[in-house]
Amino acid sequence: MMIDFVPDPSLYPFASRWFDSSAGRVHYIDEGTGPPIVFLHGSPTWSFLYRHLVKGLRDRYRCVAVDYLGFGLSERPAGFGYTVSEHTAVVGELIDRLRLDGFVLMGQDWGGPIGLGAATTRADRVRGIVLGNTAFWPMETVANRAFSVIMSSRPMRRRILERNLLVERFLLGRTGPALTAAEADHYRGVQPTEEARHGLTVAPREIRAARPLLERLAQDVPARLGDKPTLAVWGMRDMVFRPNACLPRLRSSFTALDIVELGQAKHFVQEDAPDEIVAAITERFP
Repeated sequence: MMIDFVPDPSLYPFASRWFDSSAGRVHYIDEGTGPPIVFLHGSPTWSFLYRHLVKGLRDRYRCVAVDYLGFGLSERPAGFGYTVSEHTAVVGELIDRLRLDGFVLMGQDWGGPIGLGAATTRADRVRGIVLGNTAFWPMETVANRAFSVIMSSRPMRRRILERNLLVERFLLGRTGPALTAAEADHYRGVQPTEEARHGLTVAPREIRAARPLLERLAQDVPARLGDKPTLAVWGMRDMVFRPNACLPRLRSSFTALDIVELGQAKHFVQEDAPDEIVAAITERFP
């Protein structure tokens, strides 16, 4: 199925583009000219999450922001599993189709492992990496595993499908800089029905189910990408990817790492501190 939602051009002033991947029709934006940056979102968001960054960077960079299948305006194809591995393959197809070379990759939440998974097999074409509140290794903490178990249970899956729980509670119900009603509707509007939300139910399960993929990335990322110029823009108040646990791991994985601590930001750093992120990217990758 396709999503019948038209973004407000005053909030999302970008031209929609489409890519027919091997698994389904993918929506993305491709704005500006200059060195390319590929922006990859997590769950339960879509490329709308990067609107402030794209507006702030497209005068200097070519900004490509993708909606995974099952998210945003992209198709919800029958038979697609919505796993991290499948999303990684589709992102790689798009990078190849656009013939991106010398690109910077930015990933947040699941966008980290999805983007890094595509980048490790294209390391010679990667200029640099930006990571914001993510992990590319198995998350072993009790809290993360408990979240995966609970949110994958049948009752919680029903709430995700029937009540759009991940969007309403974990995204729109968060504390921090308030979204306008219109902005909130752009997150709701792309997940309008139970059928449209199926991909959201898979993401919590992947915290455990994707362990083999994450174990491989934990080895491949330092080996293949560890010498790339890397920027971490970290929400220091995030309770999911806690800085004390994640930042030391990043320091041990990348030899050319700069860290920008976003002191008041939580998990969705693109909403909480977009201006700081724009400035950090511009300085790190002039």
